[in-house]
Formats: sequence, structure tokens, C-alpha cells
Amino acid sequence: MPGSPEPAPAPAPVSAGSRPRVVVSVPPHLRAQFFTPEVWARLAEAAELTVLDEHRDREALLAAVPGARALVLSWRSPRVDAELLDAADRLELVAHTGSAVAPYVTPEVFARGVHVTQAGDEMARPVAEVALAFTLSLLHRVHRFDHALRRGAAWEEAGAAPERHEIHGSEIGVIGASRTGRAYIRMVRALGARVGVMDPFLTEADAAELGVERVGLETLLSRSRIVAVHAPVTVETHHMLGARQLALMPDGAGLVNTARSWLVDQDAMLAELASGRLDAAIDVFDEEPLPPEHPLRALPNVLLTPHQAAGSVECRQRLGASAADEVLRLLSGRPLAHPVTVDALARLR
Repeated sequence: MPGSPEPAPAPAPVSAGSRPRVVVSVPPHLRAQFFTPEVWARLAEAAELTVLDEHRDREALLAAVPGARALVLSWRSPRVDAELLDAADRLELVAHTGSAVAPYVTPEVFARGVHVTQAGDEMARPVAEVALAFTLSLLHRVHRFDHALRRGAAWEEAGAAPERHEIHGSEIGVIGASRTGRAYIRMVRALGARVGVMDPFLTEADAAELGVERVGLETLLSRSRIVAVHAPVTVETHHMLGARQLALMPDGAGLVNTARSWLVDQDAMLAELASGRLDAAIDVFDEEPLPPEHPLRALPNVLLTPHQAAGSVECRQRLGASAADEVLRLLSGRPLAHPVTVDALARLR
């Protein structure tokens, strides 16, 4: 991107009084999306930047980290483990430009006193907007009409679909009052939906503030026109929606998943969708990229996107600004805005 430095050579030993050094392990196409010229200029003014274009190259990262005080990571970067930490003799911060930080750090990072931050707060609104778009499409069967017209169905045939509903007055079930879940709740409530939430950590006071009803999972599934999944990835949430749970959903109901495929048994979901009983809008899959021959691709009652719910221009720029701000906070001695604890790793996969 304009203003981005070329990849730097292996760093020289750090001498007393030299400028702090920061390693930015972000490939060129993501740097262009994450860092506006203004944000990059602030970062470059505060530190000497070592930029790695081949951000998946572990050997290059091992060569770059000695002497660096901060490391900015992006998706598919090497994991910061004991070997990397041994090389990173002055490292104080690992700043991830995304939300799911667990694949990129190990508990050893915390044991050595290195801070970890993530930028997931910036993803909540765009992902919630996509979940809202999915919800409206499923309620109005837009995806079914589009699929029918594209495959060449006759006009009358293309106009045939299960009953359609407005969001105003519809019962929407939300699994997980996460950051994204809460943003989604505010959006659908603003459009007049009645919202039930299943989240064991949601208090009555929080529910009252959000204007929702706390309900159990079975109740939520059995009465909702749309079920939107916004739960974290934990041992307890693995395949929390399996065959038994999906069977509780009413005929014609819709499932929205912009969170993680971990939460839904994909085989059980596929069986329900192939029967035509349910509709779904899905951004996340067990296997990514989704194979061209995957049966989900052919179903007319399914809306698919390739894991792009947080891909807006504004979101990407906020991710970069958030990571850069964390580095600037560290270098100026201010508290970090989005610190991650070792206990929180399980919720940030």
C-alpha cells in the first residue's frame, strides 16, 4: 500500500537509546485494507517497522523478532510458541488484527509476561449487519427466488415459496449474547422483532436492558422463526445444535450462522436442509474453502457466503487502527484497550 515500507532485512542488535522496533506480520493485500495512510504514518513515527510480506513464513518471523517490542499478527500467521519467544528477547506485546487469537498464541506467551490483544470488538457491528441481512432474506425467502430465477425456472414456479413473514412481530431466537449477539439484538429489536436469548451468562438485569427474554435452548428453538447463532467457541458449545436440537425448530424456520461452524453439527444441519423443512444462511463452514461439489451449494433453501461477514471496508480499517493503537499504547506506557487473558483464550477461537 502507499506509504508501507518494503520488507526489512534481519534486524540489527538493539542498542540502548534506539527507536523501539515493531514487527508487522501482515501480507500486502491485508495491510492495504487494515492500515490507512494516516494510521500507518502514526505507527511508523512511533517505531521502526519490520514488515513481513510472507507472513506465514515461520523462519522469516524467527529472524525478525529479536529486539522487537511488539508483534502485529494477521490471519494464518505462525503461532507464537516457546521457540519464537526464545528468539523474541524483548517482546512485550502480541497484537492480533482479528478476534480469534487462540490459534496464534500459546499459554507460554502469558507465562513469560507478554501481553496479548485482539481487535474483535470492531467486528461486532458488520457481522451483526450481515446476520440481519441473512434474517431478512430468510424471512422473505429472497434466496429461494434468486436461486429459482438463476436456474431458469418458469416465472410462476420461481414465485412459489413457503410462507413469508415480516420481521416486525416475528419471534427471533439468539444463541449467545456476545458482542455481535448484542449488536444483532439491537438491530432486530429496532425493526420490531420479539427476541428470546439463550445465554447462561446473561443476567436478568442485562436481559431487561436489552429488552429480551431469557429462555432455555429448547424453548428458543421450538418457538423462533429465525435462530441466529452468536455463541463463543468452547468445549461446551461444540455442536450445541445437533440433530435433536434442529428437529425442534418449526417447519419453515431459518438458521443464521455468522459465528463458527463449530457450534452446529453440519451433517445434521445438511440433513434438515436437504429435506427442505428448514432454510439457512451460512457464512462459516467445517471445511474452508467450501468444496465446489459440496451439497450445500446446490440447495435452493440455503444462502451461502464465503466467510466474509466482517469484510467491510470500514471494519478492516478499524481492525488495523485497533491493533496500531494497542502498539502505540504500549510504547507510550498507557494501559491496553483490549487485553486478552489466558483464561479468555477459549472464548476467542
